[in-house]
Amino acid sequence: MQLHEVLRASLSNRKRVRVGRGPGSGLGKTCGRGEEGATSRSGWAMKATYEGGQMPLFRRLPKRGFRNGPFRTVYAVVNVGELGVFKAGAKVDLGELRKAGLVKGAHDVPLKILGDGELKVALTVSADGFSKSALEKIGKAGGKAEWLGGAPRKPAPDFSKLAKEKSRAAAVATAKAAKIEKPKAEKAAKAEKAPRPEKGGKPPGGKPPGGAAPAKGEKPAEGKGRQEKGKPKE
Repeated sequence: MQLHEVLRASLSNRKRVRVGRGPGSGLGKTCGRGEEGATSRSGWAMKATYEGGQMPLFRRLPKRGFRNGPFRTVYAVVNVGELGVFKAGAKVDLGELRKAGLVKGAHDVPLKILGDGELKVALTVSADGFSKSALEKIGKAGGKAEWLGGAPRKPAPDFSKLAKEKSRAAAVATAKAAKIEKPKAEKAAKAEKAPRPEKGGKPPGGKPPGGAAPAKGEKPAEGKGRQEKGKPKE
């Protein structure tokens, strides 16, 4: 055994491979990178989706629909009926709900109160959002709702006003239609009342059916069926 044949106890101090030093480096002239292409250049790194040039899997699979997962807002939801565990006059927020075990998880998430159940205790509830029925039930119990991020700018639509506006618009439309149809009906009634001329007789106004009556001193117009004077019949 020679000295250079003795192995080290640890291989952590191995010499690195010196690339780009010609055939004597042990990797040949091209240092194990091949002849040409992206892999032979410095700074190249293979992407996770690269499949040797063929169409990658994420482009071969069909795409359907839209997912809002990364952008959706996840609420901690508590119903009004669950708030009965608190004493009257208490202030209820996300921290108190966590202590009571109604909201689980350590992360701070927006809180929303829904209207399922009945509430018989007056509470001051602080949350990021309230449903319409939850607001009504908290108010009926004598409590108060506090919006953490500020109350929404647009109030809930008043459906009674919308119904009144629709009925008013319908009444205006029917009135306009009646005004348009009234003169048409009057014209049709007048046309029905007007006397019609009898067959072979003069129409109302004294004019013959063949045209206008000749004035005094004028000769009647010569028609195709009349014989001209001085000409014998053929």
